[in-house]
Amino acid sequence: MASVLANLFPKLGSLGTSDHASVVSINLFVALLCACIIIGHLLEENRWVNESITALIIGLGTGVVILLISGGKSSHLLVFSEDLFFIYLLPPIIFNAGFQVKKKQFFVNFITIMMFGAIGTLVSCAIISLGAIQTFKKFDIRFLDIGDYLAIGAIFAATDSVCTLQVLHQDETPLLYSLVFGEGVVNDATSVVLFNAIQNFDLTSVNLSIALSFLGNFFYLFLASTLLGAATGLLSAYIIKKLYFGRHSTDREVALMMLMAYLSYMLAELFYLSGILTVFFCGIVMSHYTWHNVTESSRVTTRHAFATLSFLAETFLFLYVGMDALDIEKWKFVSDSPGLSIAVSSILMGLILLGRAAFVFPLSFLSNLMKKSSEEKITFRQQVIIWWAGLMRGAVSMALAYNKFTRSGHTQLQDNAIMITSTITIVLFSTMLFGLLTKPLISLLLPPQRQLSTVSSDANTPKSLTAPLLGSREGSDVDLNGQDLPHPPSLRMLLTAPSHKVHRYWRTFDDTFMRPMFGGRGFAPPAPGSPTEPGP
Repeated sequence: MASVLANLFPKLGSLGTSDHASVVSINLFVALLCACIIIGHLLEENRWVNESITALIIGLGTGVVILLISGGKSSHLLVFSEDLFFIYLLPPIIFNAGFQVKKKQFFVNFITIMMFGAIGTLVSCAIISLGAIQTFKKFDIRFLDIGDYLAIGAIFAATDSVCTLQVLHQDETPLLYSLVFGEGVVNDATSVVLFNAIQNFDLTSVNLSIALSFLGNFFYLFLASTLLGAATGLLSAYIIKKLYFGRHSTDREVALMMLMAYLSYMLAELFYLSGILTVFFCGIVMSHYTWHNVTESSRVTTRHAFATLSFLAETFLFLYVGMDALDIEKWKFVSDSPGLSIAVSSILMGLILLGRAAFVFPLSFLSNLMKKSSEEKITFRQQVIIWWAGLMRGAVSMALAYNKFTRSGHTQLQDNAIMITSTITIVLFSTMLFGLLTKPLISLLLPPQRQLSTVSSDANTPKSLTAPLLGSREGSDVDLNGQDLPHPPSLRMLLTAPSHKVHRYWRTFDDTFMRPMFGGRGFAPPAPGSPTEPGP
Protein backbone atom coordinates (compact mmCIF):
# COMPACT_ATOMS: atom_id res chain seq x y z
CA MET A 1 0.00 0.00 0.00
CA ALA A 2 2.86 2.33 0.81
CA SER A 3 4.26 1.94 -2.72
CA VAL A 4 0.86 2.69 -4.21
CA LEU A 5 0.61 5.92 -2.23
CA ALA A 6 4.18 6.79 -3.08
CA ASN A 7 3.40 6.47 -6.78
CA LEU A 8 0.41 8.74 -6.36
CA PHE A 9 2.52 11.51 -4.83
CA PRO A 10 6.11 11.02 -6.03
CA LYS A 11 7.40 14.54 -5.34
CA LEU A 12 6.64 14.96 -1.66
CA GLY A 13 10.06 16.24 -0.58
CA SER A 14 12.80 13.81 0.33
CA LEU A 15 10.79 11.70 2.78
CA GLY A 16 11.19 7.94 2.81
CA THR A 17 8.51 5.70 1.43
CA SER A 18 6.97 4.86 4.82
CA ASP A 19 7.06 8.50 5.98
CA HIS A 20 5.66 9.56 2.65
CA ALA A 21 2.77 7.09 2.97
CA SER A 22 2.04 8.28 6.51
CA VAL A 23 1.87 11.91 5.41
CA VAL A 24 -0.45 11.02 2.54
CA SER A 25 -2.64 8.97 4.88
CA ILE A 26 -2.94 11.83 7.36
CA ASN A 27 -3.75 14.32 4.60
CA LEU A 28 -6.39 12.05 3.17
CA PHE A 29 -8.03 11.43 6.54
CA VAL A 30 -8.09 15.13 7.39
CA ALA A 31 -9.61 15.92 3.99
CA LEU A 32 -12.21 13.19 4.45
CA LEU A 33 -13.09 14.48 7.92
CA CYS A 34 -13.63 17.94 6.44
CA ALA A 35 -15.84 16.39 3.75
CA CYS A 36 -17.87 14.53 6.38
CA ILE A 37 -18.44 17.76 8.34
CA ILE A 38 -19.49 19.72 5.24
CA ILE A 39 -21.78 17.01 3.84
CA GLY A 40 -23.21 16.32 7.30
CA HIS A 41 -24.07 20.01 7.64
CA LEU A 42 -25.80 20.04 4.24
CA LEU A 43 -27.84 16.96 5.23
CA GLU A 44 -28.67 18.28 8.71
CA GLU A 45 -32.40 18.46 8.03
CA ASN A 46 -32.57 15.14 6.18
CA ARG A 47 -34.90 12.72 7.95
CA TRP A 48 -33.05 9.66 6.68
CA VAL A 49 -29.29 10.26 6.86
CA ASN A 50 -27.27 11.15 9.96
CA GLU A 51 -23.58 12.01 10.32
CA SER A 52 -22.60 8.44 11.26
CA ILE A 53 -24.09 7.03 8.07
CA THR A 54 -22.58 9.88 6.04
CA ALA A 55 -19.08 9.09 7.37
CA LEU A 56 -19.65 5.37 6.81
CA ILE A 57 -20.68 5.91 3.18
CA ILE A 58 -17.72 8.24 2.53
CA GLY A 59 -15.41 5.65 4.08
CA LEU A 60 -16.83 2.92 1.86
CA GLY A 61 -16.53 5.11 -1.22
CA THR A 62 -12.92 5.97 -0.38
CA GLY A 63 -12.18 2.29 0.16
CA VAL A 64 -13.54 1.47 -3.29
CA VAL A 65 -11.37 4.17 -4.89
CA ILE A 66 -8.22 2.95 -3.10
CA LEU A 67 -9.11 -0.63 -4.02
CA LEU A 68 -9.30 0.33 -7.71
CA ILE A 69 -6.09 2.38 -7.61
CA SER A 70 -4.16 -0.40 -5.89
CA GLY A 71 -5.33 -3.00 -8.41
CA GLY A 72 -7.40 -4.89 -5.84
CA LYS A 73 -4.55 -5.23 -3.34
CA SER A 74 -5.79 -2.96 -0.56
CA SER A 75 -8.70 -0.71 0.32
CA HIS A 76 -7.56 1.10 3.46
CA LEU A 77 -4.80 3.31 4.76
CA LEU A 78 -4.72 1.94 8.30
CA VAL A 79 -5.44 -1.49 9.74
CA PHE A 80 -8.32 -1.43 12.22
CA SER A 81 -6.83 -1.62 15.70
CA GLU A 82 -8.79 -2.23 18.88
CA ASP A 83 -6.07 -0.32 20.76
CA LEU A 84 -6.65 2.79 18.64
CA PHE A 85 -10.37 2.48 19.23
CA PHE A 86 -10.37 1.78 22.97
CA ILE A 87 -7.47 4.07 23.98
CA TYR A 88 -7.95 7.12 21.75
CA LEU A 89 -11.38 7.23 20.11
CA LEU A 90 -13.80 5.84 22.69
CA PRO A 91 -12.81 7.87 25.83
CA PRO A 92 -13.77 11.35 24.51
CA ILE A 93 -17.07 10.02 23.15
CA ILE A 94 -18.16 8.38 26.41
CA PHE A 95 -16.83 11.19 28.64
CA ASN A 96 -18.68 13.86 26.68
CA ALA A 97 -21.84 11.75 26.88
CA GLY A 98 -21.61 11.78 30.66
CA PHE A 99 -20.54 15.43 30.79
CA GLN A 100 -23.43 16.66 28.64
CA VAL A 101 -26.18 14.28 29.78
CA LYS A 102 -29.29 15.61 31.46
CA LYS A 103 -28.71 14.00 34.81
CA LYS A 104 -32.29 14.55 35.90
CA GLN A 105 -33.71 12.21 33.26
CA PHE A 106 -30.83 9.77 33.58
CA PHE A 107 -31.14 9.20 37.33
CA VAL A 108 -34.93 9.20 37.38
CA ASN A 109 -34.74 6.24 34.98
CA PHE A 110 -31.59 4.78 36.53
CA ILE A 111 -33.15 1.46 37.57
CA THR A 112 -34.68 0.90 34.13
CA ILE A 113 -31.40 1.85 32.44
CA MET A 114 -29.44 -0.61 34.58
CA MET A 115 -32.01 -3.33 33.87
CA PHE A 116 -31.73 -2.77 30.12
CA GLY A 117 -27.96 -2.25 30.10
CA ALA A 118 -26.84 -5.00 32.48
CA ILE A 119 -29.57 -7.66 32.69
CA GLY A 120 -30.63 -7.10 29.09
CA THR A 121 -27.09 -7.53 27.80
CA LEU A 122 -26.71 -10.80 29.72
CA VAL A 123 -30.02 -12.08 28.29
CA SER A 124 -29.05 -11.05 24.76
CA CYS A 125 -25.60 -12.63 25.13
CA ALA A 126 -27.13 -15.90 26.34
CA ILE A 127 -29.65 -16.07 23.48
CA ILE A 128 -27.04 -15.27 20.82
CA SER A 129 -24.58 -17.81 22.25
CA LEU A 130 -27.14 -20.61 22.60
CA GLY A 131 -28.63 -19.87 19.19
CA ALA A 132 -25.20 -19.93 17.56
CA ILE A 133 -24.36 -23.25 19.22
CA GLN A 134 -27.54 -24.85 17.91
CA THR A 135 -27.50 -23.43 14.37
CA PHE A 136 -23.82 -23.32 13.45
CA LYS A 137 -23.54 -27.10 13.78
CA LYS A 138 -26.08 -27.51 10.98
CA PHE A 139 -23.69 -25.65 8.65
CA ASP A 140 -20.80 -27.89 9.70
CA ILE A 141 -19.08 -25.07 11.58
CA ARG A 142 -17.08 -26.99 14.17
CA PHE A 143 -14.02 -24.81 14.68
CA LEU A 144 -15.55 -22.93 17.62
CA ASP A 145 -15.44 -24.06 21.26
CA ILE A 146 -17.70 -23.02 24.15
CA GLY A 147 -15.50 -20.00 24.95
CA ASP A 148 -15.75 -18.83 21.34
CA TYR A 149 -19.54 -19.10 21.36
CA LEU A 150 -19.81 -17.11 24.61
CA ALA A 151 -17.43 -14.50 23.17
CA ILE A 152 -19.65 -14.25 20.07
CA GLY A 153 -22.60 -13.57 22.38
CA ALA A 154 -20.72 -10.75 24.10
CA ILE A 155 -19.50 -9.33 20.77
CA PHE A 156 -22.94 -9.08 19.19
CA ALA A 157 -24.74 -8.04 22.38
CA ALA A 158 -22.85 -4.71 22.22
CA THR A 159 -25.07 -1.99 20.75
CA ASP A 160 -23.79 1.04 18.83
CA SER A 161 -24.47 3.90 21.25
CA VAL A 162 -22.55 6.38 19.06
CA CYS A 163 -24.91 6.09 16.10
CA THR A 164 -27.93 5.99 18.42
CA LEU A 165 -26.92 9.29 20.03
CA GLN A 166 -26.94 10.97 16.62
CA VAL A 167 -30.40 9.61 15.78
CA LEU A 168 -32.19 10.55 19.02
CA HIS A 169 -32.26 14.00 20.62
CA GLN A 170 -32.70 14.54 24.34
CA ASP A 171 -34.69 17.76 23.81
CA GLU A 172 -37.23 16.15 21.43
CA THR A 173 -37.60 12.71 23.05
CA PRO A 174 -36.13 13.03 26.56
CA LEU A 175 -37.42 9.70 27.92
CA LEU A 176 -36.36 7.72 24.86
CA TYR A 177 -32.98 9.44 24.71
CA SER A 178 -32.37 8.81 28.40
CA LEU A 179 -33.24 5.13 28.17
CA VAL A 180 -31.51 4.30 24.88
CA PHE A 181 -28.44 6.43 25.61
CA GLY A 182 -28.06 5.20 29.19
CA GLU A 183 -28.60 1.61 28.15
CA GLY A 184 -26.04 2.01 25.35
CA VAL A 185 -23.30 3.16 27.71
CA VAL A 186 -24.02 0.48 30.32
CA ASN A 187 -24.45 -2.09 27.53
CA ASP A 188 -21.04 -1.31 26.04
CA ALA A 189 -19.42 -1.53 29.46
CA THR A 190 -21.23 -4.79 30.25
CA SER A 191 -20.24 -6.32 26.91
CA VAL A 192 -16.58 -5.40 27.35
CA VAL A 193 -16.49 -6.61 30.96
CA LEU A 194 -18.30 -9.81 29.98
CA PHE A 195 -15.96 -10.39 27.03
CA ASN A 196 -12.86 -9.91 29.19
CA ALA A 197 -14.26 -12.20 31.88
CA ILE A 198 -14.92 -14.90 29.28
CA GLN A 199 -11.36 -14.52 27.99
CA ASN A 200 -9.87 -14.85 31.47
CA PHE A 201 -11.86 -17.87 32.71
CA ASP A 202 -11.37 -21.51 31.79
CA LEU A 203 -14.82 -22.47 30.52
CA THR A 204 -13.99 -26.00 29.42
CA SER A 205 -15.25 -27.40 32.74
CA VAL A 206 -17.92 -25.11 34.17
CA ASN A 207 -19.12 -25.79 37.72
CA LEU A 208 -20.92 -23.86 40.44
CA SER A 209 -17.69 -22.46 41.91
CA ILE A 210 -16.54 -21.08 38.54
CA ALA A 211 -20.01 -19.62 37.85
CA LEU A 212 -20.12 -17.83 41.22
CA SER A 213 -16.57 -16.55 40.76
CA PHE A 214 -17.50 -15.30 37.31
CA LEU A 215 -20.54 -13.40 38.60
CA GLY A 216 -18.61 -12.01 41.57
CA ASN A 217 -15.86 -10.72 39.31
CA PHE A 218 -18.45 -9.24 36.96
CA PHE A 219 -20.22 -7.21 39.67
CA TYR A 220 -16.91 -6.21 41.26
CA LEU A 221 -15.77 -4.70 37.97
CA PHE A 222 -19.02 -2.77 37.67
CA LEU A 223 -18.91 -1.32 41.19
CA ALA A 224 -15.18 -0.61 41.24
CA SER A 225 -15.29 1.10 37.82
CA THR A 226 -18.13 3.37 38.88
CA LEU A 227 -16.46 4.33 42.17
CA LEU A 228 -13.14 5.02 40.43
CA GLY A 229 -14.82 7.39 37.97
CA ALA A 230 -16.64 9.25 40.75
CA ALA A 231 -13.48 9.48 42.87
CA THR A 232 -11.42 10.91 39.99
CA GLY A 233 -14.11 13.48 39.26
CA LEU A 234 -14.27 14.52 42.92
CA LEU A 235 -10.48 14.77 43.09
CA SER A 236 -10.43 17.14 40.12
CA ALA A 237 -13.15 19.26 41.72
CA TYR A 238 -11.29 19.47 45.04
CA ILE A 239 -7.95 20.39 43.42
CA ILE A 240 -9.42 23.12 41.22
CA LYS A 241 -11.53 24.52 44.08
CA LYS A 242 -8.64 24.70 46.55
CA LEU A 243 -5.86 25.88 44.26
CA TYR A 244 -7.83 28.50 42.31
CA PHE A 245 -6.07 27.99 38.98
CA GLY A 246 -8.26 30.67 37.38
CA ARG A 247 -6.41 33.44 39.21
CA HIS A 248 -3.38 32.93 36.97
CA SER A 249 -4.35 30.82 33.96
CA THR A 250 -7.62 29.49 32.67
CA ASP A 251 -5.59 27.26 30.35
CA ARG A 252 -4.44 25.26 33.36
CA GLU A 253 -8.03 24.69 34.45
CA VAL A 254 -9.02 23.36 31.04
CA ALA A 255 -5.89 21.24 30.73
CA LEU A 256 -6.37 19.73 34.19
CA MET A 257 -10.00 18.81 33.49
CA MET A 258 -9.05 17.12 30.22
CA LEU A 259 -6.12 15.24 31.72
CA MET A 260 -8.05 14.11 34.80
CA ALA A 261 -10.87 12.84 32.59
CA TYR A 262 -8.44 10.82 30.47
CA LEU A 263 -6.56 9.69 33.58
CA SER A 264 -9.74 8.13 34.95
CA TYR A 265 -10.09 6.00 31.82
CA MET A 266 -6.44 4.92 31.77
CA LEU A 267 -6.48 4.10 35.51
CA ALA A 268 -9.42 1.81 34.88
CA GLU A 269 -7.51 0.07 32.10
CA LEU A 270 -4.43 -0.13 34.34
CA PHE A 271 -6.40 -1.92 37.08
CA TYR A 272 -8.33 -4.09 34.56
CA LEU A 273 -11.64 -2.34 35.20
CA SER A 274 -14.21 -0.97 32.75
CA GLY A 275 -12.87 2.29 31.34
CA ILE A 276 -16.24 3.01 29.73
CA LEU A 277 -18.13 3.09 33.03
CA THR A 278 -15.29 4.92 34.77
CA VAL A 279 -14.98 7.79 32.30
CA PHE A 280 -18.78 8.07 31.98
CA PHE A 281 -19.35 8.60 35.70
CA CYS A 282 -16.26 10.82 35.85
CA GLY A 283 -18.00 13.03 33.28
CA ILE A 284 -21.20 13.14 35.35
CA VAL A 285 -19.34 14.08 38.55
CA MET A 286 -17.20 16.68 36.76
CA SER A 287 -20.27 18.35 35.29
CA HIS A 288 -21.87 18.50 38.75
CA TYR A 289 -18.88 19.78 40.74
CA THR A 290 -15.68 20.57 38.81
CA TRP A 291 -17.32 22.51 35.99
CA HIS A 292 -18.87 24.98 38.43
CA ASN A 293 -15.52 25.66 40.13
CA VAL A 294 -13.74 27.04 37.06
CA THR A 295 -13.93 30.53 35.59
CA GLU A 296 -16.51 31.61 33.06
CA SER A 297 -14.12 31.42 30.10
CA SER A 298 -13.02 27.92 31.14
CA ARG A 299 -16.64 26.78 31.27
CA VAL A 300 -17.27 27.89 27.72
CA THR A 301 -13.99 26.39 26.55
CA THR A 302 -14.48 22.99 28.19
CA ARG A 303 -18.07 22.72 27.02
CA HIS A 304 -17.09 23.18 23.39
CA ALA A 305 -13.74 21.38 23.64
CA PHE A 306 -15.26 18.14 24.97
CA ALA A 307 -18.09 18.27 22.42
CA THR A 308 -15.63 18.91 19.56
CA LEU A 309 -13.31 16.06 20.55
CA SER A 310 -16.28 13.71 20.82
CA PHE A 311 -17.63 14.78 17.44
CA LEU A 312 -14.27 14.30 15.69
CA ALA A 313 -13.78 10.89 17.31
CA GLU A 314 -17.25 9.74 16.23
CA THR A 315 -16.74 10.92 12.65
CA PHE A 316 -13.24 9.44 12.41
CA LEU A 317 -14.53 6.17 13.84
CA PHE A 318 -17.22 5.60 11.22
CA LEU A 319 -14.93 6.78 8.45
CA TYR A 320 -12.35 4.31 9.72
CA VAL A 321 -14.84 1.42 9.91
CA GLY A 322 -16.22 2.12 6.42
CA MET A 323 -12.77 2.21 4.86
CA ASP A 324 -11.59 -0.95 6.61
CA ALA A 325 -14.75 -2.90 5.72
CA LEU A 326 -13.48 -3.53 2.18
CA ASP A 327 -10.10 -4.92 3.26
CA ILE A 328 -9.35 -7.49 0.59
CA GLU A 329 -7.19 -9.56 2.98
CA LYS A 330 -10.22 -10.60 5.01
CA TRP A 331 -12.58 -11.24 2.13
CA LYS A 332 -10.18 -13.37 0.07
CA PHE A 333 -10.25 -16.05 2.79
CA VAL A 334 -14.02 -16.52 2.38
CA SER A 335 -14.13 -16.14 -1.40
CA ASP A 336 -14.26 -19.94 -1.77
CA SER A 337 -17.36 -20.20 0.45
CA PRO A 338 -19.36 -16.95 0.22
CA GLY A 339 -22.58 -18.79 1.01
CA LEU A 340 -21.25 -19.85 4.40
CA SER A 341 -20.31 -16.26 5.30
CA ILE A 342 -23.77 -15.04 4.26
CA ALA A 343 -25.44 -17.82 6.27
CA VAL A 344 -23.42 -17.00 9.40
CA SER A 345 -24.21 -13.28 9.05
CA SER A 346 -27.93 -13.97 8.55
CA ILE A 347 -28.12 -16.31 11.55
CA LEU A 348 -26.35 -13.82 13.81
CA MET A 349 -28.55 -10.95 12.63
CA GLY A 350 -31.66 -12.99 13.40
CA LEU A 351 -30.33 -13.85 16.85
CA ILE A 352 -29.60 -10.16 17.50
CA LEU A 353 -33.22 -9.30 16.65
CA LEU A 354 -34.52 -12.09 18.89
CA GLY A 355 -32.11 -11.43 21.73
CA ARG A 356 -33.02 -7.75 21.94
CA ALA A 357 -36.76 -8.39 21.82
CA ALA A 358 -36.37 -11.01 24.57
CA PHE A 359 -35.41 -8.39 27.14
CA VAL A 360 -36.79 -5.03 25.91
CA PHE A 361 -40.47 -5.93 26.14
CA PRO A 362 -40.38 -8.04 29.36
CA LEU A 363 -38.14 -5.58 31.21
CA SER A 364 -40.28 -2.65 30.03
CA PHE A 365 -43.30 -4.44 31.52
CA LEU A 366 -41.48 -4.86 34.85
CA SER A 367 -40.35 -1.23 34.76
CA ASN A 368 -43.92 -0.05 34.21
CA LEU A 369 -45.08 -2.06 37.23
CA MET A 370 -42.72 -0.03 39.44
CA LYS A 371 -44.00 3.34 38.19
CA LYS A 372 -47.17 4.95 39.47
CA SER A 373 -47.49 7.83 37.01
CA SER A 374 -48.71 6.97 33.51
CA GLU A 375 -46.40 9.68 32.11
CA GLU A 376 -43.35 7.81 33.40
CA LYS A 377 -44.38 4.46 31.94
CA ILE A 378 -42.90 3.20 28.68
CA THR A 379 -45.62 2.86 26.05
CA PHE A 380 -45.62 0.01 23.56
CA ARG A 381 -44.66 2.38 20.73
CA GLN A 382 -41.71 3.63 22.75
CA GLN A 383 -40.71 0.02 23.45
CA VAL A 384 -40.67 -0.68 19.70
CA ILE A 385 -38.37 2.32 19.14
CA ILE A 386 -36.08 1.23 22.00
CA TRP A 387 -35.91 -2.25 20.46
CA TRP A 388 -35.24 -0.88 16.98
CA ALA A 389 -32.70 1.80 17.94
CA GLY A 390 -30.60 -0.74 19.85
CA LEU A 391 -30.25 -3.13 16.90
CA MET A 392 -27.33 -1.19 15.39
CA ARG A 393 -23.91 -2.74 15.88
CA GLY A 394 -20.74 -0.71 15.54
CA ALA A 395 -17.13 -0.24 16.51
CA VAL A 396 -17.35 -1.98 19.90
CA SER A 397 -18.47 -5.20 18.20
CA MET A 398 -15.74 -4.82 15.58
CA ALA A 399 -13.05 -4.13 18.17
CA LEU A 400 -14.03 -7.17 20.26
CA ALA A 401 -14.23 -9.37 17.15
CA TYR A 402 -10.77 -8.26 16.02
CA ASN A 403 -9.44 -8.92 19.52
CA LYS A 404 -10.84 -12.45 19.47
CA PHE A 405 -10.36 -13.56 15.86
CA THR A 406 -7.23 -11.75 14.60
CA ARG A 407 -3.56 -11.47 15.46
CA SER A 408 -2.12 -7.94 15.41
CA GLY A 409 -5.00 -6.73 13.23
CA HIS A 410 -4.49 -9.40 10.55
CA THR A 411 -6.73 -12.36 9.76
CA GLN A 412 -4.61 -15.46 9.28
CA LEU A 413 -7.12 -18.34 9.38
CA GLN A 414 -10.13 -18.99 7.15
CA ASP A 415 -12.34 -19.85 10.13
CA ASN A 416 -11.48 -16.59 11.86
CA ALA A 417 -11.97 -14.70 8.60
CA ILE A 418 -15.56 -15.96 8.45
CA MET A 419 -16.29 -14.43 11.85
CA ILE A 420 -14.54 -11.14 10.98
CA THR A 421 -16.34 -10.71 7.64
CA SER A 422 -19.65 -11.66 9.29
CA THR A 423 -19.08 -8.97 11.92
CA ILE A 424 -18.30 -6.38 9.23
CA THR A 425 -21.41 -7.39 7.27
CA ILE A 426 -23.63 -7.06 10.35
CA VAL A 427 -22.13 -3.68 11.31
CA LEU A 428 -22.67 -2.25 7.82
CA PHE A 429 -26.12 -3.76 7.36
CA SER A 430 -27.47 -2.81 10.79
CA THR A 431 -26.02 0.72 10.75
CA MET A 432 -27.29 1.48 7.25
CA LEU A 433 -30.73 -0.14 7.58
CA PHE A 434 -31.70 0.59 11.18
CA GLY A 435 -29.86 3.92 11.23
CA LEU A 436 -31.64 5.12 8.09
CA LEU A 437 -35.09 4.07 9.28
CA THR A 438 -34.92 5.14 12.93
CA LYS A 439 -35.85 8.79 12.33
CA PRO A 440 -38.83 7.94 10.08
CA LEU A 441 -39.94 5.30 12.60
CA ILE A 442 -39.90 7.85 15.43
CA SER A 443 -41.88 10.32 13.29
CA LEU A 444 -44.41 7.58 12.48
CA LEU A 445 -44.89 6.17 15.98
CA LEU A 446 -44.32 9.37 17.98
CA PRO A 447 -45.51 12.40 15.95
CA PRO A 448 -43.85 15.62 17.14
CA GLN A 449 -45.90 17.58 19.64
CA ARG A 450 -45.49 21.07 20.97
CA GLN A 451 -43.93 20.78 24.37
CA LEU A 452 -42.87 23.38 26.87
CA SER A 453 -39.35 22.92 28.15
CA THR A 454 -39.36 22.12 31.86
CA VAL A 455 -35.64 22.72 32.30
CA SER A 456 -34.27 26.13 31.43
CA SER A 457 -31.05 26.52 29.49
CA ASP A 458 -28.26 28.66 30.82
CA ALA A 459 -25.20 29.89 29.02
CA ASN A 460 -23.14 28.96 32.08
CA THR A 461 -24.00 25.26 31.95
CA PRO A 462 -22.94 22.52 29.53
CA LYS A 463 -26.00 21.83 27.37
CA SER A 464 -28.65 22.70 29.97
CA LEU A 465 -26.90 21.01 32.84
CA THR A 466 -29.17 22.73 35.34
CA ALA A 467 -30.61 19.60 36.94
CA PRO A 468 -29.19 18.15 40.16
CA LEU A 469 -27.25 14.90 40.25
CA LEU A 470 -30.34 13.03 41.36
CA GLY A 471 -33.47 14.65 39.98
CA SER A 472 -37.20 14.11 39.94
CA ARG A 473 -39.90 15.20 37.57
CA GLU A 474 -40.90 17.99 39.89
CA GLY A 475 -37.74 18.86 41.78
CA SER A 476 -34.80 20.97 40.66
CA ASP A 477 -32.74 23.78 42.03
CA VAL A 478 -34.91 26.48 40.51
CA ASP A 479 -38.39 25.13 40.02
CA LEU A 480 -39.70 26.05 43.49
CA ASN A 481 -38.58 29.69 43.36
CA GLY A 482 -36.90 29.31 46.70
CA GLN A 483 -40.05 28.02 48.44
CA ASP A 484 -39.97 24.81 50.43
CA LEU A 485 -43.22 22.98 49.74
CA PRO A 486 -44.61 20.65 52.41
CA HIS A 487 -43.67 17.00 51.99
CA PRO A 488 -45.77 13.97 52.91
CA PRO A 489 -44.61 11.72 55.74
CA SER A 490 -41.33 9.99 55.03
CA LEU A 491 -42.63 6.40 55.00
CA ARG A 492 -45.54 7.19 52.67
CA MET A 493 -43.25 9.24 50.43
CA LEU A 494 -40.73 6.41 50.23
CA LEU A 495 -43.42 3.87 49.29
CA THR A 496 -45.28 5.98 46.74
CA ALA A 497 -42.41 7.93 45.12
CA PRO A 498 -39.07 6.36 46.05
CA SER A 499 -37.05 8.37 43.50
CA HIS A 500 -38.39 11.63 44.91
CA LYS A 501 -37.53 10.58 48.46
CA VAL A 502 -34.03 9.51 47.46
CA HIS A 503 -33.68 12.86 45.69
CA ARG A 504 -34.53 14.74 48.89
CA TYR A 505 -31.99 12.77 50.91
CA TRP A 506 -29.33 13.30 48.25
CA ARG A 507 -30.01 17.05 48.04
CA THR A 508 -29.65 17.37 51.80
CA PHE A 509 -26.41 15.38 51.84
CA ASP A 510 -25.07 17.20 48.79
CA ASP A 511 -25.77 20.67 50.17
CA THR A 512 -24.49 19.84 53.66
CA PHE A 513 -21.32 17.88 52.95
CA MET A 514 -20.41 17.53 49.28
CA ARG A 515 -20.70 21.06 47.87
CA PRO A 516 -18.87 22.79 50.74
CA MET A 517 -15.94 20.41 50.15
CA PHE A 518 -15.97 19.89 46.37
CA GLY A 519 -17.74 23.02 45.13
CA GLY A 520 -20.48 23.05 42.53
CA ARG A 521 -23.38 25.32 41.74
CA GLY A 522 -23.67 27.96 44.44
CA PHE A 523 -19.97 27.74 45.27
CA ALA A 524 -18.61 28.84 41.89
CA PRO A 525 -16.48 31.97 41.33
CA PRO A 526 -18.88 34.88 40.60
CA ALA A 527 -16.49 36.43 38.06
CA PRO A 528 -13.52 35.23 36.05
CA GLY A 529 -10.34 35.16 38.11
CA SER A 530 -12.02 35.96 41.43
CA PRO A 531 -12.77 32.71 43.27
CA THR A 532 -14.75 33.08 46.43
CA GLU A 533 -14.89 30.82 49.46
CA PRO A 534 -18.38 29.54 50.27
CA GLY A 535 -20.09 31.28 53.08
CA PRO A 536 -20.99 29.61 56.39
